[in-house]
Amino acid sequence: QVHLVESGGGLVQAGGSLRLSCAASGRADGRSAMGWFRQAPGKEREFVATLSPFDGTQYAESVKGRFTISRDGANDRLYLQMNNLKPEDTAVYYCAARGPVGFYKSDWINDYAYWGQGTQVTVSS
Repeated sequence: QVHLVESGGGLVQAGGSLRLSCAASGRADGRSAMGWFRQAPGKEREFVATLSPFDGTQYAESVKGRFTISRDGANDRLYLQMNNLKPEDTAVYYCAARGPVGFYKSDWINDYAYWGQGTQVTVSS
């Protein structure tokens, strides 16, 4: 079992920046792909970014050029640097990890076996 805990959310003005962090513990496999998803009020959870040690990164079109996903394998942490934030980025952000053989990046929510509890990001205009 893999346990994920997000942190770093908060309230920021449009144009500002936040850095989300996700700490992984338990049977975390450094080879597994990980990702960030978000869910705004009244909307379905959507893909934001994913990272795999085998085939790199992928971003949603809406965040390309503004968000950067990275990973510290030594400390089992995943990060999401968010710059030039917009009010439409307001959502609960979730960290996710693929299962034992999920080595490659994916933007499909059902490919992820483990989820954190989420951290709220609110961007004011």
